Amino acid sequence: MKLYIKSISFSLFALLLMACGNAENNVKKEAKSSTPNYQVTMVKSDTLEYEITLPGELKPYEEVTLFAKVEGFVEKLNVDRGDVVKKGEHLLSIEAPEIQQQLLAARAKQGEIAEKLSFSAQNYQRMHKASKVEGAISSLELEQTKTRFMGDSAALSAVKAEVAAAGQLAEYRNIKSPFDGVITSRMVSPGALVGSGKEPLLKLAREDKLRLLVAIPSKHANALSPNSKASFTLNSAPGKKFDVNFSRSSKVLDPKLRSMMVEFDFDNSSDVLSAGAYAEVTLKLKRNEPTLRVPASSIITTTTSTLIAKVESGEIQLVPITTGITQGKMIEIFGNLDSRDQVILKGNSTLKNGMSINAITEQNQLN
Repeated sequence: MKLYIKSISFSLFALLLMACGNAENNVKKEAKSSTPNYQVTMVKSDTLEYEITLPGELKPYEEVTLFAKVEGFVEKLNVDRGDVVKKGEHLLSIEAPEIQQQLLAARAKQGEIAEKLSFSAQNYQRMHKASKVEGAISSLELEQTKTRFMGDSAALSAVKAEVAAAGQLAEYRNIKSPFDGVITSRMVSPGALVGSGKEPLLKLAREDKLRLLVAIPSKHANALSPNSKASFTLNSAPGKKFDVNFSRSSKVLDPKLRSMMVEFDFDNSSDVLSAGAYAEVTLKLKRNEPTLRVPASSIITTTTSTLIAKVESGEIQLVPITTGITQGKMIEIFGNLDSRDQVILKGNSTLKNGMSINAITEQNQLN
């Protein structure tokens, strides 16, 4: 009888222990089931290649406005708008008699001093020869003759410089083409008073080669390289695409536009395009180093910041980021992350720092 009672007591105790164990397991299951499940994806790192389309403008390879350096009247005009000219070709003559008179006066002065120098040189040679005979002349006389000769020599050098300057000034009366090109504008007529920066005379442009100017926004500036290529289209040439290679850049950002000016040279020797046209330019760009990318759905945008939910040891860490280029379903990001990190695939504003989640690894990452 006692053994039977003990057996019943032991059975009751065992049942009580099982009940407590089941209750504890149920609590654990309930706690686990209350932790939300989120699909995660790995941060991708690669060197991004992409295309952007920007407006551009075709400019002459060289362009200049010609002014008169000397004041006078237009005597002869050899060109008009649309004329093709060669480098060094005489375009315009200015009548300025006073400048010519200055040149003549300087030349006359040069001749006078040259004659004076010739006499003093001969005199010095005689005195120097005579000085070899003891007592023929004094040393003071020889020194005075030498000084006079050296002074006349210096005077001749000075007047030669005056003649050269007057000759150069007289040469400014003739306006010549600084390079091969076409006259794009004529602003004066024969008889007009010009000079001293009063008004422009002619405009000249080189159009056998053109510059395609494009302003690259700052976020794309470091994706540009000497190997970058581009193509452009024009409204004036529908259905045609023109390829160009990178030529040069300003290397600094415009502080007002936050962009960098880039140029592509175009061979226009066949005269198919005209300077001044606006173009739609497609640039092929490549980052100069690997950057991070995530699915666009991972980005969390608030009124004050842009975040991404990083998952570490089952907990959420909200990391501030800035975004870059969007390509397909992926977006470039910059922040305190690396390619080994996991982030929530579909971010939302309910995610908080320190929040516990069940991370479900994405099987097929977006490309």
